[in-house]
Amino acid sequence: MPTSVPLNWYLILSAILFGLGIAGFVFRRNIITVFMSIELMLNAVNLSFISFSYQLRHVDGHIFSFFVMVVAAAEAAVGLAIILTVFKNRATLAIDDVSSMKN
Repeated sequence: MPTSVPLNWYLILSAILFGLGIAGFVFRRNIITVFMSIELMLNAVNLSFISFSYQLRHVDGHIFSFFVMVVAAAEAAVGLAIILTVFKNRATLAIDDVSSMKN
């Protein structure tokens, strides 16, 4: 009989994904890359929620994961609209060029 994957493997994968998301958020200078890094961090947290929920045999992690997905969907809709507006007005997606509030 095959054994299940241990919980710590899921947590290590979640930590690696979260670390990659933080690295992309801190070191990249493109708005789209920063946006994808935030989504990667949210998915890493979802993986942890689902892993703990499965291990503890509770539904709480699934419910929290659902709420995180709702927030991520709202963030994607609003964030992409803001990114498109910034690109239309500034003709660049570089964070350093967009950081000024001046025209």
